[in-house]
Amino acid sequence: MRDVVASADRIRALGSGHSFNRIADTDGDLVRLDGLPPLVEPGTSAAEGRTVTVGAGMRYGEVAGVLHEAGLALANLASLPHISVAGCCATATHGSGDAEKCLAAAVTALEYVGPGGELVEVHRGSDPETFPGMVVSLGALGIVTRLTLSVEPSFEVAQHVFTGVPLARLASDFDEIFGCAYSVSAFTGYADGLARVWVKRRVTERDAGTRRSGWEGTTPADCAHHPIPGIEPTHCTEQLGVPGPWHERLPHFRPDFTPSNGEELQSELLLPRSAAPAALAALQELGGRVAPVLQISEVRTVAADDLWLSPAYRQDCVAFHFTWVKDAAAVLPVIEAVEERLLPLGARPHWGKLTALPHAEIAGLYEQAGAFRQLLSERDPHGKFRNPFVDEVFAPAYSG
Repeated sequence: MRDVVASADRIRALGSGHSFNRIADTDGDLVRLDGLPPLVEPGTSAAEGRTVTVGAGMRYGEVAGVLHEAGLALANLASLPHISVAGCCATATHGSGDAEKCLAAAVTALEYVGPGGELVEVHRGSDPETFPGMVVSLGALGIVTRLTLSVEPSFEVAQHVFTGVPLARLASDFDEIFGCAYSVSAFTGYADGLARVWVKRRVTERDAGTRRSGWEGTTPADCAHHPIPGIEPTHCTEQLGVPGPWHERLPHFRPDFTPSNGEELQSELLLPRSAAPAALAALQELGGRVAPVLQISEVRTVAADDLWLSPAYRQDCVAFHFTWVKDAAAVLPVIEAVEERLLPLGARPHWGKLTALPHAEIAGLYEQAGAFRQLLSERDPHGKFRNPFVDEVFAPAYSG
C-alpha cells in the first residue's frame, strides 16, 4: 500500500461501495482495503479509556461479532452492518439515538498512509487541535489503514415496531417519541400521513415491555415488519421485544445477506433538531410529488459532536434519509424540491448521498470549511488524494 501511494499521481480508497455520489471516484488509482489483514486489538492506553484498534477494511458486522465475543460493544451502529469502518467514519455515517453521535465520533486515533507513502499516526489526545478535522476527511488526507475506537461493555437490546403513528403526532411529540428509548427510527412515505416507529431499548431501561399510554397509542405490532411496506422481513433483525446482543438489534438488517442489489438511489439531509416539526410539515406537503419515486424515508436523531465536517458539528440533529427508485431523471428534480424546502431550515447533505446542491456550495454550510482547507494544504499540498468531488467542494485548498 505504501509503495502504491508513493508512486501514484492521484489515488483514492474504496470502501464497501455504499456511497451514491462520486465521492470515491478518481481518474488515478483506486485501492480497496479489504485485502488488509483483519484486525481487532484491545487498547493498552489507560489514558484513552477502553478502546480497540481495527483494520480499516473491516466491515462493522465483522468487528461487532469479535467485540461481542470479548464482552465489548460499540455504542451505536448504522442501519446496515455491511459497510466499512473507514468509509463510514470518513463520511460521518450515523445510526439513531438522542444521545448517540455519528460513528466517527468513536474514533480516538487514526493510522494512515500519507502522500509520500509515509505511515502517519494521529491521536485525539496528542493532536487535539487538528484531530477533529481528520476523522471525517472524505478520504482526502490519505489512505486510512487502522482506526482506534472507543468501546464499552456489551449490552442487550429489545426492539418493537409501532405502526400507524400520525406524522402530525410525530412532529408535535417529537422529543417524547425519539427520547423514549436508546435508539428510535421512524419510517414513512409522507403521502399517507403515517409513520412506523422502530423503538430499540436497552434491556436495562425502564419499560422494556410493550404498551405505553402516550404517543404509541396501541400495543406494538404482533408480527415483524420490513421498513419498506410489502417486503417480507426475512432479512431484518429480530423484533417483537425479543432481547438480543447490541449488534443484532441496533441495525435494521442482519449481516448475513446482501441488503441491496443497487436498485435504488439515496439522499439524506441533516438539520438542527429544532427544525424537525417544520421539516416534517414541509415533506408532508411535498408528499404527492415525493411518493411516486420514493421507496421509503427514515427519520433519525444524531447527537452533536466536534468533528469539523460532520453534519452534526456542535448541534443535535434530525436526519431525513430517502431511499428512491433507481431513476435519476425522475428522482433528481424531487431531491431538488426537497432541498429547496429543507436547506433554508439549516440542512446539510450526507457526504455519501446524492444532492442537487452544487458541490461548490457545500463547504459554505460548514463553519470549519476554511480550517479543513488549510489542513488539506498542509497534509496533502499537491492534492494526491483529491478527486473532482473534493476539488469542487474545497477547490481553494489547491489554488496556486
